[in-house]
Amino acid sequence: MKYTTRKSAILLLSDGTIFHGKSIGISGTTFGEVCFNTGMTGYQEIFTDPSYFGQIMVATNAHIGNYGVNENEVESNGIKISGLVCKNFSFNYSREDASGSLEDYFAKQNLICISDVDTRALVSYIRENGAMNAVICTDDTPLEELKAALASVPDMKGLELASKVSTAAPYFYGDENAKYKVSALDLGIKTNILRNLSKRDCYIKVFPYDSSYADLASFNPDGFFLSNGPGDPEPLESAIEVAKEILANNKPLFGICLGHQVIGLANGISTYKMFNGHRGINHPVSNLITGKGEITSQNHGFAVNREELEANPEMEITHLHLNDGTVAGMRMKNKNCFSVQYHPEASPGPHDSSYLFDQFVENLKK
Repeated sequence: MKYTTRKSAILLLSDGTIFHGKSIGISGTTFGEVCFNTGMTGYQEIFTDPSYFGQIMVATNAHIGNYGVNENEVESNGIKISGLVCKNFSFNYSREDASGSLEDYFAKQNLICISDVDTRALVSYIRENGAMNAVICTDDTPLEELKAALASVPDMKGLELASKVSTAAPYFYGDENAKYKVSALDLGIKTNILRNLSKRDCYIKVFPYDSSYADLASFNPDGFFLSNGPGDPEPLESAIEVAKEILANNKPLFGICLGHQVIGLANGISTYKMFNGHRGINHPVSNLITGKGEITSQNHGFAVNREELEANPEMEITHLHLNDGTVAGMRMKNKNCFSVQYHPEASPGPHDSSYLFDQFVENLKK
């Protein structure tokens, strides 16, 4: 792709605001909720994270594509974001163990990208006005036609998306001779979560998002896991019921992100859509149990209601986000159950939160 041949492209927000840029060469339009990630690295993991399904990602890092891609470092079976907005797209890469360029990776999966955008101005606008639906257009579709199509895109609030990224059939991960067995409900599970459980001597059976408690219990597991995933947790009535039955049977339960929110809903604690959400690899969290701070990787646009959680005599807040005081972790006082609103399997450098998997395994031993 020659830089001089690149076409003009636009990002149109639902409030009518337009940001201009250049197409990287893939023609078309794509819709989604526009959000931003503050990570300086890990773009491939971000693009393949099922939790980002239905979202147009704005990268705050100035260079995207400079280290190419490695097919062994994906979080799912393909790209999950709806589109990408960035400042500088690198058509060339300089990583020794890269398996190809990001341009080719996008072309194979038809991921539409707009670059040369003033991403600082765009992120500032999102921070001031909130996450909203948007469309990337690289094919000269008339503006009025784009506005009409964008108006019909559903809001993320109330949107069930786990079904779009969950496995269609159960599958196994890890060593079948491992010491512990775990049933995982796939709401959009990241591969690195499975890796972390497997290397702690767990054999995991992963079930579709709408599986029943009886389905998960048929594996005769030592414990249960509720995964991360995209969309609003409130429509996930089946998953909420599964969480209730796991707790009623007093089985070990661990939830991450969407799974964390489902556990909250199973305990009568509401969730809400955040103004911007938390997305990045540098979010500070306070562990209220140990008094230590953690640098965490986060990706969520919904959160558990803190006031309702504090008023629930069965629940306890274990972690708080230090930027805004939102709930980052909780546990049940009389059940073998805990959850976090961030990603302990994602290690941007520090491994501050990997102990959570060890904690889960300790609960399995009990």
